[in-house]
Amino acid sequence: MTAWRTDVLGDRFECTDLDLGADDEGPLVATLVRSLPASRGIFQRLFGRERLLENVDVMYVHGWSDYFFQRPLAKFWTDRGARFFALDLRKYGRSLREGQTPGYIEHLEDYAAEIELALHEIRGSQDRTAPARKLVLMGHSTGGLVLSLWAAKNPGIADALVLNSPWLEFQLAAAGRQVILPLVSLGARFNPREVAPQLDYGYYTRAQREVAQPGEFEEINAAWRPERSHAVVTGWMRAVLAGHARVSQGLHIEAPIGVLLSERFVVPVRWSEELLHGDSVLDVDEVAKAALKLGSSVTVDRIDGALHDVFLSAEAPRAGAYARLERWLVGWQAADQHATA
Repeated sequence: MTAWRTDVLGDRFECTDLDLGADDEGPLVATLVRSLPASRGIFQRLFGRERLLENVDVMYVHGWSDYFFQRPLAKFWTDRGARFFALDLRKYGRSLREGQTPGYIEHLEDYAAEIELALHEIRGSQDRTAPARKLVLMGHSTGGLVLSLWAAKNPGIADALVLNSPWLEFQLAAAGRQVILPLVSLGARFNPREVAPQLDYGYYTRAQREVAQPGEFEEINAAWRPERSHAVVTGWMRAVLAGHARVSQGLHIEAPIGVLLSERFVVPVRWSEELLHGDSVLDVDEVAKAALKLGSSVTVDRIDGALHDVFLSAEAPRAGAYARLERWLVGWQAADQHATA
């Protein structure tokens, strides 16, 4: 029986470790976090309206130099009846151990190990007497890339994907990626942990803090989510660029996909107020084009004023992001019910 313990997020959050063996830096674990919807009394079940996502499980995967900490995001899902799970990948967040290179991996396909262990835990906690539950995979930035690649290799498991600013293409577009990938690959062959120059000046973190809701960033673990990102190393960069190359060839994901992006990219060369109202991490126009190669049913929503993580934006674009997500989910559920009627 899985041992769940109280999570660092406190009330209504629990977590458990997933054993991944070891590599040359020591033991490997991933961490699965869960938040469950409030139970409904008998009168609510008999006479109340069924919650939109009563039959849905959600698994969220974070981005680069990040971990799951967004209580309001979990609440959005659980308020609608979904069971919410979040996965801190190996060497990130709750899963980072002393002596490990943060976020390091040489092949994005290796994340299949923790994804599949997490899904095993999620399925194992289902009520076997109830109807089968749907699975929504939700990924932010690099997490969106990881889940897209996994869903393409494992068709028929996810019922839908929701991608929050997924990192689907290199910032210099396909032409830049094709030039850089051979150089990065050559460097990674000889020294995969060579550190690249630090190009993050902390502007994105500053923008998030300036538009944050009260208390939202007070409990952030700076070792897990530093103001300037973890050091980028060549082996990891090669893995990400190879993932972009696979997306560019088309992934043919069968499940419907909802993509949420900012309306514009703001180049973070120096601090300005514009950084409070755009994505300063990814070229969102390139990502929007790449998203259409994920599958045959892709919806791209562009949100004016949103940051890279659209759900950490200022109040108005944040509310707009949640409204777009709910609209997409209502349509997805309605279409699915019509198809099975």
